[in-house]
Amino acid sequence: MATIFIDGQAGTTGLEITSRLEVRNDLTLLKISDAERKDQDVRAHYLQSADVAILCLPDDAAREAVALAAGKSRILDASTAYRTDPEWAYGLPELNAQQRSNIHDAQYVSNPGCYPQGFILLTRPLIEAGLLDPATTLRCHAVSGYSGGGRQMVEKFRAFDANQQDQYNSQAYGLTLQHKHVPEMHHYSTTHTAPLFTPMVANYYKGMLVQIPLFRREVSNASKSELHGILNDRYAGEPFISVLPLNDSMLEEGFLNPTACNGTNNMQLMLFGNEDQYLLVARYDNLGKGASGAAVQNLNLMLGFEETNGL
Repeated sequence: MATIFIDGQAGTTGLEITSRLEVRNDLTLLKISDAERKDQDVRAHYLQSADVAILCLPDDAAREAVALAAGKSRILDASTAYRTDPEWAYGLPELNAQQRSNIHDAQYVSNPGCYPQGFILLTRPLIEAGLLDPATTLRCHAVSGYSGGGRQMVEKFRAFDANQQDQYNSQAYGLTLQHKHVPEMHHYSTTHTAPLFTPMVANYYKGMLVQIPLFRREVSNASKSELHGILNDRYAGEPFISVLPLNDSMLEEGFLNPTACNGTNNMQLMLFGNEDQYLLVARYDNLGKGASGAAVQNLNLMLGFEETNGL
């Protein structure tokens, strides 16, 4: 039976992962007390004793945890610290045909960011098919529930009074256009230039939409049906990725609800638009496929378990 230690189990992602793992009978969770969490010697003991240590920490604390583990355990890191590090396997199993094997064999796996997953899985197949020139400067707009900001943002939003609930209904951020997920989006999509990424946080708990607008001329004048076919073929057989039909069946009175995949590890890919302008959309749970669900999926692959266990 594999032993798992979650360093940072009190945070939003850590709590979600813990709730998914503690009900399983094929894993043993090593628990650290609140009083011991800041004791470096105790943390080092747990980090070195586990078969896999899952890090749910800020970047600097994650780097510290890797040092404390001293190479004695396998690491699954949910921070941004190592996502483009060539010595770490990128934890997006659907990235290509080799990625599941890479994750299974790696000592160090970096869990992907929430926003990048939708962006990468929508764009990379079009680049690989030769329809989207990797030199094209892509634009991406996305919206997420406030749980994506971690425990402090959750507490902030939940403390709002009625007037503040309206005032903070939705907010744009990352306006320097240097969001921490951009390097990851750039690297794994294989685009030549970093995308122009504009995220928003909205006043609901979880669920997200990642949207990429394209002009038809930017995809070699391919039709919507051609683009849909490439995505459909690419993700056929994937347990968690589905390409929805080319119609409006997913809309609710003309609106696209960002929360429809909540509570699952599913990602839905969609294509909208007209004859000259297209919109690629990914919908998923930012705490599911975007974070804790992805971590469980990667953990299963690392340990050689059925990929869908616990999901």
